[in-house]
Amino acid sequence: MKPMLSNLPSQRLTPSFPFQTVGLDFGGPFYIVNKRGRGSVLVKCYLCLFVCLRYKCVHLEIVSDLSKDAFVMTFRRFVSRRGKPAEVFCDNGRNFVAGAKEINHFLKANAASLSDVASEDGIKFLFSPPYAPHFGGIFEAGIKSAKYHIKRVMGNSHLTFEELGTLFAQVEAVMNSRPLCPLSSSPDDFLCLTPGHFLIGRALVAIPSPDVEDCNPNNLQRYARLQQIHQHFWRRWQREYIAELQQRHKWKTNSSNPNVGDLVILQEDDVPPLCWKLGRISRLFYGPSDHIARVADVTTRGGCVRRPLVRLCPLPTSEELEV
Repeated sequence: MKPMLSNLPSQRLTPSFPFQTVGLDFGGPFYIVNKRGRGSVLVKCYLCLFVCLRYKCVHLEIVSDLSKDAFVMTFRRFVSRRGKPAEVFCDNGRNFVAGAKEINHFLKANAASLSDVASEDGIKFLFSPPYAPHFGGIFEAGIKSAKYHIKRVMGNSHLTFEELGTLFAQVEAVMNSRPLCPLSSSPDDFLCLTPGHFLIGRALVAIPSPDVEDCNPNNLQRYARLQQIHQHFWRRWQREYIAELQQRHKWKTNSSNPNVGDLVILQEDDVPPLCWKLGRISRLFYGPSDHIARVADVTTRGGCVRRPLVRLCPLPTSEELEV
C-alpha cells in the first residue's frame, strides 16, 4: 500500500531558532586507528547527525561507541554548541544492513533511558515506528549525503579520532553551504540563501588550501591527505547536489524555460570547496524553428558568460517555495 499524501508537519513550517526541532540519526561504522605509528589497532567509531527540521542545517559529531554514555556526551556537546532543542525526532526501525543493525539495536534498547535523560532538561524524544524510514526522510537524506561519499573517498585510509572529527567538521561546512534559494529578486544580487546564514548570519567560506586532489596520497603528509579527502568529498557531493536541482529526465518531456533575471548555479568542474558559482540570466537564445531556449548569457561577479541551459541549475523562486 502506498503512503497517503499529507502536509508537512508544523515543525517544518513554523519559524523558530535553528535546531529548535532536530532529527537525529547514526551512520557507520568507520574504522580508525587508536594511535599513529606502529602498534596501532583498528577500532570502530560512528557518525551522529543532527539536522534542523526548519532550515536544513546539519551538525555532525563523531561517536566513539554505541553506548548510552557515549551518546549522552555527544548530545551534551551538541546542546552546548547549538542550543537546547525542544523536540528530537529519531529513527526506531530495523535495518538489515550490517552496520545499521548495531545502531538500531542500540536505539531500541536505550529508547526509554534516552528519553528519561532528555526529559530532565525538557527535551521530548519522538521515535518513528518500526519499518517506517520515510517518517524521517530529512535526516535519512542527510546520512546518505554524508556517509555515502565519506566512505568512498576515504577508501582504505584509516584516520585517527581527531582527524576523522576534523573531516566531519569540514563535511558539515560543505553541507551547510549548499544554496537553497535566492536572497532577493534584484538582477544585481548574486547571493543565495544557505543553511549557514541561519547559523552565523552569512555564508560559510573555506580557508584557501593548495589543490592536492590529483596528488599521489602516498607522497602526502597526514594533514595534506586529510585535505585531499575533503576535496574529493566536495567534488562528488557538489555534483550530486547539482544533479538533484536539475529535475530533468533526459529531454523526454518539455520543461518550463528559465526567465531573464533568475538566479542560477553554474555547473563548473573546477570549483574550490564551499564556493558555488552563481549568476543571473541576462539573455536567452531561442532556436529559430522551435523557439525553445537552449543557451543563455549569465551575468556573474566576474563578468558575462555564455552557457547551455543543461549546465545551469535554477534555484527555486519564492513563489515555488510557497506552493
